[in-house]
Amino acid sequence: MKSKRLSGILLHPSSLPSPDGIGDLGPEAYRWISFLKETGSSLWQVLPLGPTGYGDSPYQSFSAFAGNPYLISATLLIEDNLLTVEELQERPVFNENCVDFGPVIQWKLKVLHKAYLNFKMSKNGTLLAEFEQFQQQEADWLKDFALFMSLKEAFGGNSWETWDIKYRSRNPQVIEEFEQSNFNKIQEHVFKQFIFFRQWNNLKSFANLNGIRVIGDIPIFVSFDSSDSWSHPELFYFSQNLKPTVVAGVPPDYFSATGQLWGNPLYRWDVHKSTDYKWWFKRLKATLKLFDIIRLDHFRGFIDYWEIPAGNPTAEIGRWMPGPGADFFEKLRTELGELPIIAEDLGQVNPKVFDLRDQFGLPGMKILQFAFSGDPNDPFLPHNYPENCVAYSGTHDNDTALGWYESAPPAEKDFYRRYLARSGKDVSWDLIRAVWSSVAATAIAPLQDFLSLGTEARMNFPGKPSGNWSWRVNSNQLSDQLSEKILELNYLYGRKNSNNSDSIDQE
Repeated sequence: MKSKRLSGILLHPSSLPSPDGIGDLGPEAYRWISFLKETGSSLWQVLPLGPTGYGDSPYQSFSAFAGNPYLISATLLIEDNLLTVEELQERPVFNENCVDFGPVIQWKLKVLHKAYLNFKMSKNGTLLAEFEQFQQQEADWLKDFALFMSLKEAFGGNSWETWDIKYRSRNPQVIEEFEQSNFNKIQEHVFKQFIFFRQWNNLKSFANLNGIRVIGDIPIFVSFDSSDSWSHPELFYFSQNLKPTVVAGVPPDYFSATGQLWGNPLYRWDVHKSTDYKWWFKRLKATLKLFDIIRLDHFRGFIDYWEIPAGNPTAEIGRWMPGPGADFFEKLRTELGELPIIAEDLGQVNPKVFDLRDQFGLPGMKILQFAFSGDPNDPFLPHNYPENCVAYSGTHDNDTALGWYESAPPAEKDFYRRYLARSGKDVSWDLIRAVWSSVAATAIAPLQDFLSLGTEARMNFPGKPSGNWSWRVNSNQLSDQLSEKILELNYLYGRKNSNNSDSIDQE
């Protein structure tokens, strides 16, 4: 059976326009959904939506379950009578082109605190009932997260490895005393999660009603400085002092000559297996409430993962260790039925990774920017794509298409020009057309490529500790002319959205 041909655009909500210095889940996000519908696209791909920690990275979150409060829309809080226009009059003037995280976070926390104080005085019975229901539904992770964030504040924002051992080890009496004396602080974190999920769920419902499905992203590993590792240390390789003994990363590769030292704690897969992967399945189910489809980041980690001794300065020294393999996905399929998962199968990959991907009919990823450093047998060239894959011009970890071309070696530029029979004057759209015209069932490109932007619009540079994740689009860039151009592309290559709600076809 032939797969339905789909298309989408990669854009994280933080990159949307808004008056508060960072994209949010308010009016401009709804306008974005309408723009996607006008283009005939079927999919909106985002990065992880968790609360960002080190380096403001969505891939280093304080929780695998919580949402990012900085994405909450102040405009929607006004509509809910949780803020007044007057309470926003002190809003700083923010940069429209990029997120300056320091001032943005200070402002957002101030605004959200005002909203919480107003909420405590609220007489809105419906909203209060929703809040109570939310606490009951999400109790499994919410209480630990709110407690963790309150403790972080009490310890000056420092990582939990620096806390007093009584708090690190979750001494029951000490924790109970802290909860009693910090009730309001803990409740404020619960409130922020309630508002985030309320706004996101409304936005996702709007997207689905307009024939747009959302692709979310699940990092395989959690951050060490997270409520997950603090509340479930038994699931990770920690010492008796509750510090990681080994950490995650990848050896030297395309992106870095010294590898990538992520520093995330590594799972004790034997413990996870003994519980039938209970924590993992809760995580995946929670994520599937947020998204229609999940991109499973670092899919190869389920076959084998790079184990680096804690304290090493780079990822060069380490060893490959076995992951849970097919057993994990067999049990997951029993738990979920269909697996609406995209396997991020990039990098230096063990062939068993492809076997695992194909065993469960999961679409892998093809990145066109990677295609021109080899020969006509390169698997990233469109004529070599399988139908069951998701093809990209580039991802959040790549330079933009134009930035790639401007810095590519002469041989790659030459191969690109010969292969696509193009001059190099319109690189971004050359790559997009090649992806859209391919046999790949799903085609996706970052918005930056549709806008023909250069390196200045790059979202992330792997291995670069700061200065990432900050690019923003301006409202005037989402023009009718661009919408019509994308619509024509989707029509020509049989990817125009017919507003159905079928899932990505699996082989």
